[in-house]
This record gives sequence, structure tokens and C-alpha cells, in this order.
Amino acid sequence: MSNIYRLIIFLPLFMLGCAPNVIDENKIIQKIESLDMTIFSSSGDKIYSITSPNSSYDNIELEFELKKPIINILNGEETKYIISSEESTLSDNNKLLKLKGNVKLKTLKNKGDFLYADNFIWNIENTNYLLEGNIRFENQNIILNSGKAILGSDNIIEFFNPVKYIIKDENNENKYEINSENAYYNLTTESVSFKAKDKRVKSIIYF
Repeated sequence: MSNIYRLIIFLPLFMLGCAPNVIDENKIIQKIESLDMTIFSSSGDKIYSITSPNSSYDNIELEFELKKPIINILNGEETKYIISSEESTLSDNNKLLKLKGNVKLKTLKNKGDFLYADNFIWNIENTNYLLEGNIRFENQNIILNSGKAILGSDNIIEFFNPVKYIIKDENNENKYEINSENAYYNLTTESVSFKAKDKRVKSIIYF
């Protein structure tokens, strides 16, 4: 299966007609246009797919550099999340995915949930996704802001201190604002909960 796996991963390099640029005796940077690649688990399950209009592969670092990537995180044949960013690196035998700059994660629910960040890090051997820098989660009902968040396989987003939570009214205007040390948003039940070490939550209500 490992031989098949390697063939699947590197096949696009040959199919896309790369023009390698030799940097030194051993190092080769392969330029790839219109990359379209699917990553499989060792058991043959689809994990995620990547498209990029402009990318390159470093044969020494064994690392892809991707510009304007779009990543589909898969659950079987279905797409669970769609993520885009300005740039991305894929390394560690396609197990470590890092996105940087205007990261946007979208769920496929009706009207959608959107999660924005400066950086997104995912080791596919870990079921959690780490987001860092200027985190903003938004849907038709709420806005959550923090500096760091973790999205788990249980569809719960944990937002780390400090967290600002804004509830929208029927006119999509801000109605309530709550500050808390930590917040948890459940994408499945569409509910939010707060926890603090001193069990105090500061709330501001707008009418």
C-alpha cells in the first residue's frame, strides 16, 4: 500500500509537466501549475484535497509551497470544511499542513459558519486544527473573537482567553457583548458556553 500511496502523492508532479530548476547538485525545485492533489490515509481513505494555481516542490526539504491554496477536508467522500489562504506549506510526507495569511474556513451548513485567522496548522495524525492570530468566528447569529482557537473532531471550537462574544439581533446588528476567559462553540448544536477560573463573566447588553 505504501508504494501505491507514494505514487498517488507524486503522480501530479509528472502529469502536470513540471519544469525543474536545478539549484545545486542535489536540490531541485519543481514548479507546478494548476496543482490538484488528493491525500490518502495508509488505509486508502481520502483525508483532504488541495488545489493551487501556483506551487513548487523542494526535493531536499520534501516540502510543497502553495500559493492561493484551497483545501477540502474530507469525511469519506463528503467535504467537511473548505479552507483557503494566501499561501501554504505541506511537509512531513504530506502530514503537516500550514496555512498563512487571510485564512478562511467555511462549513457547508446552510448560510455557513466562517472561521478566520492569520495562521492554520494541522498535523493529520492529530484530529485537532490549531488557529492562531486574529481569530474571528461568525455566522448569522454570533461573532466570537480571540487570539487562539482549536477546532476539534467533535465539531467544538475552543476559543482561548481573552474572548469577546457578540450576539446579533434580527436586523444583524450587535445586541449583546460578553467578555470571557474561554468560550466553546458547538457547530453541531449551534450553542456556546463559557468557562472562567474565577467563575465570573463580564457582560454588556445593548438595547
